[in-house]
This record gives sequence, structure tokens and C-alpha cells, in this order.
Amino acid sequence: MRVAIVDDDPLVRMGLRAIVGSEPGWEVIGEAGDGAEAVTLATREKPDVVLMDIRMPGVDGLTATREIVAAGVPTRVLVLTTFEVDEYVFDAMRSGASGFVLKRVPPAELIESIRVVASGQSLLFPASTRAVIERFATAGTQSLPDLTEREQDVLRALARGRSNGEIASELFVAVETVKSHVASILMKLGVRDRTQAVIVAYESGFVSPGDTAP
Repeated sequence: MRVAIVDDDPLVRMGLRAIVGSEPGWEVIGEAGDGAEAVTLATREKPDVVLMDIRMPGVDGLTATREIVAAGVPTRVLVLTTFEVDEYVFDAMRSGASGFVLKRVPPAELIESIRVVASGQSLLFPASTRAVIERFATAGTQSLPDLTEREQDVLRALARGRSNGEIASELFVAVETVKSHVASILMKLGVRDRTQAVIVAYESGFVSPGDTAP
């Protein structure tokens, strides 16, 4: 796992480096103190995950996230925030961030968050998931292309935060079949990962907050 750390506070970067560097086989490939440096670092080194602070002087993390995604590098952005419901988080997710996590989470949870995002899965900090989903659900600005009935089932399951294994069990199909459906959904929606697919599903009205119940 190759990770880049972006935060304007040197002490925060130091702490994050210590946590990430303690994981066997993981490497911090660079640090940046603002968004402009983050874009340069990400496009040059192409890390698996960028830990991105949003509120920074100069070029902020939101702009940096958008530019990293636009550059087409296979890097996932994990937003670091101080607040459980941060206005900037909504825009960051729409800009292509794959998830967000609170800066105060325990080290083990941060490591797991990085691992989840790197694998292409969705990550929304549990305490804030409902608020984020409701914000997306009110937009209603996008329409979905035609999905097969099974792809619609899979997309609804993704919106509930289900893993490939859980979806396979619910639909009585093989995990590889679920992966194939997910790949098709991403292609049809024109998005890069599961998080963005879920955002499109809620913004389009295809699913609603009430659909998140198990």
C-alpha cells in the first residue's frame, strides 16, 4: 500500500505518517502541505490512497481532489475531516473522493478505512452516513441509464453499504457474478468506483434514505 499524506499541520502529518508506516508492507510515499503540492505529488507518484485534508490555505483539498480525479490517475482520495457533518465533505464526495473519515478515529480504524478505499469500496463514516445520504438524495439532478433488473438490485445493495460477499448471499449468486454486475454498473454510470455509483443513485432518486435499512 502506497499512501500520500496531505495536511497543512506538520504535527498531523507526523502522526499520520507514524500510523501508516506502522502497518507491514505500507509506505508513505510523500507529504504535502497544501492542495497544489498534493496534485503534483499524486500525479507524479500515483499512490494508492491520498489522505486529504479539506480545509487548507491556498489550494484547498476540494480543488485538489477534483484535479487529481480529472488527471485520471488510479489514486483514491480519503478525506480527513474534524467534523462529523462537514459542509465541504458533500462537495468532496461529488468531486470524486472515495470516502471520508474523522481525524480523531483510532489508528486501527484509520488503517481499515485506507484499506477499504484502496479496494474500491465505499466508505462513509458511520455516524455521518445518514446525513450525507440525505444531502445527496435531495439534489435529484441526474438520471440513470438503463440498468438490467439484476444491476438495479446490485445498485440498491451498494447503496445500503453491502460488500460483494453480502450481495452475493442476498441475491443467491456467485461473488464473481456480483463483481461483473458492479463493473457493468460503473461503466454505464460513467463513474470510477462504488462510492460515486451510490452518489449517482441517490442524486437521481433511484434510491432514497429509507432504502438504506438492512
